[in-house]
Amino acid sequence: MDWFFYAVALPFTLLFLASAAYALHWAVKNGQLKEFEKNAASIFDDEEPVGQPTDYFPGRRPADPTRR
Repeated sequence: MDWFFYAVALPFTLLFLASAAYALHWAVKNGQLKEFEKNAASIFDDEEPVGQPTDYFPGRRPADPTRR
């Protein structure tokens, strides 16, 4: 069982960690982490304002926000 760790699991883990470190480096270098809250809200518009979900699962009606 030791051969599995040294031949498969360890290289895979090192490759995964290197990929994650490169992804974080790329995100910082390209400004993906600047103004985090502003960029998160950029997907909303007048048809779907912030805090008011307009989508739902097929076959289920959306909940009425005025009812409790």
